[in-house]
Amino acid sequence: MRSTFRERSLGTSARDQAYVALRKAIVGAELEPGRRLSENQLAELIGVSRTPVRDALARLRDERLVAIVPQLGTFVTYIDEEAIADAHFVREALEVSAIRIAARDAGVDQLRDLHENLEAQERAVADDDAASFARLDDDLHRQLCDLSGREVAWRLSERTRGQLDRVRLLSLPEAGYRGQMLAEHRAVVGAVAGHDAVAAERELRSHQRMVLSSLPAIRDAHPEYFQED
Repeated sequence: MRSTFRERSLGTSARDQAYVALRKAIVGAELEPGRRLSENQLAELIGVSRTPVRDALARLRDERLVAIVPQLGTFVTYIDEEAIADAHFVREALEVSAIRIAARDAGVDQLRDLHENLEAQERAVADDDAASFARLDDDLHRQLCDLSGREVAWRLSERTRGQLDRVRLLSLPEAGYRGQMLAEHRAVVGAVAGHDAVAAERELRSHQRMVLSSLPAIRDAHPEYFQED
């Protein structure tokens, strides 16, 4: 069962509660594209006042996850392929730069953490657990960025890739897709463990372009989520 807005956002400031809960709901399609959003209803669902919700919607507008239309209201955007391309460009630039440093500097403890993540991914694939796999996928990429000592790379990547995450989560219910992602994750971690910066960069670029290559099939399967041409 999906967690509620309130459960997902406990333990943070009201402003961050609203942002995290709404972003997850939009990326996960609980708030579907084209839906008109009510500040009052969202505030009640999350358990905060309207002001944090208004602040969160402004942040989500900057990420192109909502559109604020004067005199009409605030709406969840449709998936925009141009925004996906922009997000991919930023993510690749940041994470590839980070992984070159990670491959050079990763120590035994950090490599152990990466391999433990891969083992958990294997269990998620075996259990057909798409939700756990999605979380572990994010965790692995964050760990790789953190290994570079440039944690800002992950924070900036996360802020720009909302549209890309929407597409990724649409694809994850396909078990074969998760298996392919796991194989690519293994290749990336293997290159980092071998301290081969060139191979790590190559494998990560190939992995990140997987979503783009799958985009036509994802759009054909879920046309209702995409902005019309």
